[in-house]
Amino acid sequence: MTYARIEIAPSILASNFSRLGDEIRLVEEGGADVIHVDVMDGHFVPNISIGSPVVEALRKATRLPLDVHLMIENPEEYIEEFVRAGADRVLVHQEATAHLDRALTMIRELGAQAGAVINPATPVPMLADVLGKVDTVLVMSVNPGFGGQKFIPNAIEKIRQLNQWRERYNGAFRIQVDGGVDLQNAAELVVTGANTLVAGTSVFHTPDPAGAVRQIRRVASEALSQKV
Repeated sequence: MTYARIEIAPSILASNFSRLGDEIRLVEEGGADVIHVDVMDGHFVPNISIGSPVVEALRKATRLPLDVHLMIENPEEYIEEFVRAGADRVLVHQEATAHLDRALTMIRELGAQAGAVINPATPVPMLADVLGKVDTVLVMSVNPGFGGQKFIPNAIEKIRQLNQWRERYNGAFRIQVDGGVDLQNAAELVVTGANTLVAGTSVFHTPDPAGAVRQIRRVASEALSQKV
């Protein structure tokens, strides 16, 4: 299955939280498709970020889908809270729960889109039994917890493998990549099979976040059109 449009999902982890509303308006002006929201608990990853109240505030600040990435232990305990706060998509780590199937089912039953996430050291086959229950598979191309890290190249092979599985079994899930995404690798990522590019530092740590979103989309779209 192919997707005609590449999604650009700016990650607010890299934004200036003191002017978050303005930052979101800038990326909206640039044509962002999704707002990516990293939730960290200081246990599953070595950092603490935001909780459901911020998601609720974001829901009032934008009409774009909220892509809520739960980098937390025991995600099943918090899924309903984040969906009720306004999450359109909830992504949970394979490594964070012993019951990934249950977590994905819960997300869908609550009316949100479900996503499974794998860390750089987790092989793609760990998701084999849940690919029929996901709307998104997120490939982490950095070790989660902090923004601004360098892209880990083995993510490319994971995206390629997921794309092959999707084509072979007529899967309907999007392939998302998060970590170190920028103008230098956007083309290769979409040609390999990625559909959603999460970009934090390469968008918000620039003088023109709106322009950065446009540039990443242009590079990705041109690469995809040349492939076709």
